[in-house]
Amino acid sequence: MEVSFAKEIEKLKLSAGETFHGEGILAVTKALLQSGVSYVGGYQGAPVSHLIDVMVQAAPDMAKLGVHVEPCTNEASAAAMLGASIMYPVRGAVTWKSIVGTNVAADALSNLASPGVMGGALIIVGEDFGEGSSVIQERTHAYAMKSTLWLMDPRPNLPSIVTCVERAFELSEASNTPVMMELRIRACHVQGSFEAKDNIAPAISGRRVLAEPAPHQYEQLAHPPVTFGHERKKSSERMAAARAFIREQRLNEVFDGAQGDVGIIVQGGLYNALIRALAELGLADAGGNCDLPIMALNVVYPLVPEEIIGFTEGKRAVLVLEEGQPEYIENEIGTILRRAKSPVVLAGKDILPMAGEYTSEVMAKGVGTFLREHLPGIGNQLGDTAYAEEIEALRAEAQRLLAAPVPPRPPSFCTGCPERPFFAALKLTQQEIGPVHYSADIGCHAFATFAPFNFGNSILGYGMSLASNASVASFQQKRPLAVMGDGGFWHNGLLSGVTSRLLNGGDGVLVIMKNGYTSATGTQEVISSPDPALKLAAAEKSATHGETTIEDALTGVGVKWLRTVHTYKVSQMRDTLREAFSTKFSGLKVIVAEGECQLERQRRVKPIRAKALAAGERVVRTRFGVDEDTCTGDHSCIRLSGCPTLTVKTATDPLKTDPVAHVTNGCVGCGLCGEVAHAATLCPSFWRAEVISNPTWWDRTRSRLRRIFTLGAVA
Repeated sequence: MEVSFAKEIEKLKLSAGETFHGEGILAVTKALLQSGVSYVGGYQGAPVSHLIDVMVQAAPDMAKLGVHVEPCTNEASAAAMLGASIMYPVRGAVTWKSIVGTNVAADALSNLASPGVMGGALIIVGEDFGEGSSVIQERTHAYAMKSTLWLMDPRPNLPSIVTCVERAFELSEASNTPVMMELRIRACHVQGSFEAKDNIAPAISGRRVLAEPAPHQYEQLAHPPVTFGHERKKSSERMAAARAFIREQRLNEVFDGAQGDVGIIVQGGLYNALIRALAELGLADAGGNCDLPIMALNVVYPLVPEEIIGFTEGKRAVLVLEEGQPEYIENEIGTILRRAKSPVVLAGKDILPMAGEYTSEVMAKGVGTFLREHLPGIGNQLGDTAYAEEIEALRAEAQRLLAAPVPPRPPSFCTGCPERPFFAALKLTQQEIGPVHYSADIGCHAFATFAPFNFGNSILGYGMSLASNASVASFQQKRPLAVMGDGGFWHNGLLSGVTSRLLNGGDGVLVIMKNGYTSATGTQEVISSPDPALKLAAAEKSATHGETTIEDALTGVGVKWLRTVHTYKVSQMRDTLREAFSTKFSGLKVIVAEGECQLERQRRVKPIRAKALAAGERVVRTRFGVDEDTCTGDHSCIRLSGCPTLTVKTATDPLKTDPVAHVTNGCVGCGLCGEVAHAATLCPSFWRAEVISNPTWWDRTRSRLRRIFTLGAVA
């Protein structure tokens, strides 16, 4: 990883009495060390990538504490790490992105939950849910209920988050059950402070090793017939122990309010948004002081019946604010109240949206509706109607100031991204052979589903593109195409896609984007990432990074048709694709599209260039542009590229009515525009120039000679 987390690492070293300032996910990282964690693992993904990234870079400091840190190859690998806590009194934590990661880890989680754990086991899930999400709109809650794993949802402020992390290990140990903690995007990135504690070196670790392994105990294996006993323990002993701990430690918080006739039960993670909504209604202040009693559930599963009944006692109605569907919490609260024969009226999804993110605006509307029915003395005086009118007025004002709707700006590849030229080549290929069934995958390359490429018939999961078109070849004349990144390939594409296709002798074309990293999540390294010795050479020469690990793996499992092509060679890639779709070879055909992530390259090149400039050394930078006089304004180059720096501008020639193509100063000199122009036989309007800083005498002489001969030719 090229991004430096030096400042964040220093914050992890804070001692008792010092104040930590930073964001939520880094507070979680610090809290893990304060809790005496022995091992940490995980698979990258927003919004929790920061946790594992920082710990990986802090490996020397972690080693001093004896903490083992491991970036895993997928979420199942991470979940399986927690197996260390089944038979040993060691605390472990793993992390991954939301429901998509939990889906991958599901098998390991079920087998972990069955025997339970001896040491504290914590699973930190970045609950990427709502309008700002980048994944499937599902929740982790169902998995917690299914496997009887406890689920925490801390209030989004740093002291609460840190306390919940520390208590999560204690809860896990008190009930012999793994604990999941969900953190929404806003919780992960919320800024704040808390009073730090000393980091605790674990009693069992890499610095304090055990002389002997734990003895065999069949009862602790997830294997019949003992699994039947595990199931009974889950619902009796472990659940009871968990509820007792939650109640004794007061993990759920109750905030009193003057209006005691009604109350609100809210997921901890939604507390901040609720207070904002109540403030807009005039029922709370910025400090969180509220007129309505609130119960914030920092533990959303299991619920404690005594706590629910105690909170609702004496109230006529209670509103449950639960994001997403189904309404697991509302249904469980309803069951608790029915069994207690409570007369309280329960409201929730009947007046709030069944699906979608619960923003302050959504909650203000729901709370207003609830209070007008159950507390009319206040409800009828609320300003939620005025609030809605104010929102509409602001939107109308924004529309007036913009004068026109904001033009759509679909997500796209980074400037100079090595994956863009592949899709330009594919578009050229399809102009010859027609459209093909395209199975997309998770990763940067998924941007090809947007304009100007508009590729893709399905996205089924990370590394699943090849597996998802396994049956398509059986009923189509043309071979189907699957694209995945090297991150997806190592995540599970090699097994679920490649080996499965080889086992069944299926036909098809697979393209693996070999950019050297799991790029979409912040460029974490994979097994085929370039080694440090090759990184500098690649940066200086703009060459391939020299690793052939992916090709070796493909050859090793039996792939016979294999080509490696650099993505920037658009003509060669087009010809290779044409060959893959037309060859008489029946079977899997794999093209490794090689081209290092441009962000990683720029992160290395810029410091090298800056150092050379400061030393007065000769530095050459390549620039591309468009000759305005030659450009016809048909914009074919843009439709085949989509590069953010390749745009249009008004022509200076008054006879040209259409805008001409233009390359902005953001160009990184990848050369794609010229390559596309050549491969597609477009107009010769693109030019290439070398910008030389600190030129030598020979550079200056050549420049003078060129100007002389150019002027002579014009004359």
